[in-house]
Parts: sequence; C-alpha cells; structure tokens
Amino acid sequence: MTPEFYRHIFDKQKKVEAVPPNEHIAAWALKIIGLLFPERSDDLLSSVAEVETEFTKLESQLTRILNATAVCNNCDNAEKSKTFFNNIPKMHRLLNNDIEATLEGDPAAKARSEVIRAYPGFYAICFYRIAHNLLQLDIELIPRIMTEYAHSKTGIDIHPGAEIGEHFFIDHGTGIVIGETCVIGNHVKLYQGVTLGALSVDKNMAYVKRHPTVEDHVIIYSGATILGGETVIGNHSIIGGNVWLTKSIPPYSTVYHRPDIEVVEQIKS
Repeated sequence: MTPEFYRHIFDKQKKVEAVPPNEHIAAWALKIIGLLFPERSDDLLSSVAEVETEFTKLESQLTRILNATAVCNNCDNAEKSKTFFNNIPKMHRLLNNDIEATLEGDPAAKARSEVIRAYPGFYAICFYRIAHNLLQLDIELIPRIMTEYAHSKTGIDIHPGAEIGEHFFIDHGTGIVIGETCVIGNHVKLYQGVTLGALSVDKNMAYVKRHPTVEDHVIIYSGATILGGETVIGNHSIIGGNVWLTKSIPPYSTVYHRPDIEVVEQIKS
C-alpha cells in the first residue's frame, strides 16, 4: 500500500462524527430498561434517592451522547434529554400495558417476570419505545442504532419511526419487519415472520407514507406480508398465516391463505 492510500484512510477518519460505539448506546438503553424493570438489572437499588440519582446520571449521559454525536447544530441537547426523561413515566405505562398484552395473549406466559426476562418480543418493544421517543425529539441516528441492536439480538426489526399504540404483543417474533411509516393501533398482536412493508423501494418515496396501517384489535398470524402505504387493515380483523396482501380490507374481516395440500396415506405392506 502507498502513502497516498494511508492518507486517504486518515482523511476519511477525520470526517467521521464522534459517535459513541453502538454497544455504549445500547448499554445506556439497557440501563433504562433495568431501572424500569429491575428483573433485568444486575444492581438492585436500596432507596428512592438512589433511583433518582441513577436517572439523573442517565440523563447526563444522554446529553453527552447527543453532544458527541452532533445530530444537529445549535441544539439544546440538555433540554432534549430533560424532555425525554420527563416522558419516561408515560413510556413506563405503555410498556406495562405491553406486558399485560403478553400475559393475556399467550397461554404459555405465566408471570410478569417471565415476560420481562425471557420474551424477545418485549425486549424489542422496549428498545422501540425508547428509540421512538428519541426520534420524536428530532434526534437522528441514535434511535436507529438502538432498534438495530435489538434487531440483532431478537430478529425483530422495528423502525423507530413506526407509530405503535398501546397493548402491543409480539408472539415468538423472529423475522418480524415493521417499516418506518407503519401505523399500528391498540391491542394488536403479531406473530413471527410478519412483514409490514412497502410495495416498492424507491428513494423518491423517502417522505411518503409507504407502509400499511393496522387498526385496533387486529391479529396477524405468522408469515403474513402486508404492503403499501395506502393499505389499511380494518379494526378487529384477522390475517391468517402466509397471506400476501396489498389492498385494504374492512373492519371485522378474516383473510386467509388456502394452500392446496394433499395427504396420501401409504398402504402398509
């Protein structure tokens, strides 16, 4: 290799923003989750004052992450951090509702602690709700890093820009994809392999709603694919496994895929 090549690599490094490592950003989110749900924490606190201190430390840490990342110019990152942490009680309530959705929706779920510690769907939802709250404060990049970290751990890909209502339940979860402009209502249940995606991938559609809307009380079974920004799944509908859907359906619909399966009984000799 030549000196010119080394210079080229060095010049590229000088242009890179000082973004903290992805693992550090994920660790910050995990500390929040551990405070909200001590079942996921290594350290149990002994007083209210300690809880307050830990939240204050995390708020300061977020400000440092934002300052280092330089996601926007002339931003009051301390104020953004304060606003985010003021919204944590609301986020905590939403996550508790998500736990209840799991307990009500999965016969195998026996206790809150089981959902918190063992369910990949809840893990992914925790990261999504943190990331979505950050994105609503016009904080870029960091939310995407968080949800992609959760994606790498669970196989569940939720874009932080998606809008997801209350009492959300992901069962099993591996292979789920929820696109950036997807809108999901309340009391929705998704099974593994569900895709809520776009009909086409075109850069000109970056600021257009290109992912479907799923209204309240909808169940979408494994392997279903629902595409398109104008596609609306009406409330109280059931989407069967392996359905491919690119058009809207009215409320209280049942959509299912009917494969041709033939079982031939072998004659024993």
